[in-house]
Amino acid sequence: MLKQRIITAALLLALLLPALFARALWPFALLSLAMVGVAGWEWGRLNRLASPAAVALGAAVVFAGALSYAAGWVAATPPLLWWLAMVAWVLGGAWVLARGVSGWSLISAPLRWAVGCVLLWAAWLALTQAKAVGVNFLLSVFTLVWAADVAAYFGGRALGRRKLAPAISPGKSWEGVWSGMAGVLLLAGAWIAFDRAAAPESASVFSVLLERLGVVGLLVSLLFLAALSVVGDLFESLVKRSAGAKDSSALLPGHGGVLDRVDALLPVFPLALALCSVQVPT
Repeated sequence: MLKQRIITAALLLALLLPALFARALWPFALLSLAMVGVAGWEWGRLNRLASPAAVALGAAVVFAGALSYAAGWVAATPPLLWWLAMVAWVLGGAWVLARGVSGWSLISAPLRWAVGCVLLWAAWLALTQAKAVGVNFLLSVFTLVWAADVAAYFGGRALGRRKLAPAISPGKSWEGVWSGMAGVLLLAGAWIAFDRAAAPESASVFSVLLERLGVVGLLVSLLFLAALSVVGDLFESLVKRSAGAKDSSALLPGHGGVLDRVDALLPVFPLALALCSVQVPT
């Protein structure tokens, strides 16, 4: 299993790194859109769509992304879209998680399919706009989510006592959530210091939030982003449990499916761009 994970990760990096550091935006936009399209197919399968219809769902996500790219939204997305995405994740996520695994299948199937399409499209648009801002900004958002996940894993194993959502994800604990938030705060301090010392081509999300919102705003925003990464993770786990599936697919040997790798990123990228659009008067 470990060998499979390493080989898959190496192949993914071989595809991602050239697109990530390309001067032009389109290689990264195209590669990420293809991955989001696959995630759309996985979403359809998890929500009881037959294979051809699930492929069509993934194609719909790709089509929406291509239209957005052609319309120039990648470079200038209306900030209102990010705030709407944030509201959808906060209120909709809380509602879905409160209803539990059994409640998901009671939602009409067309609505579930549409929700998946919209969330994946918005996440891709935010991801691509983050790349347009700069590689340092993009990587800082990625790493924020990874730091929250890794710190939550180790903190939960060492300190976990109170279960967060046992019916959805038995391994998660409140102590893991607090540990993940602490990991994000430590990462932010280190990255801001790096930005000031190295002056990269673009500021990180941490430096942007500090400049626009101040220290208190930065701290609140980071805790919020870390919390939303947990919501994204729990949301996908709920959908998989409702479908009776362990992974979203078996496309990435040793890693599951694309949705399994991006679930926590889906709410974080739109929210990060929403928060970065705010300017607090000084």
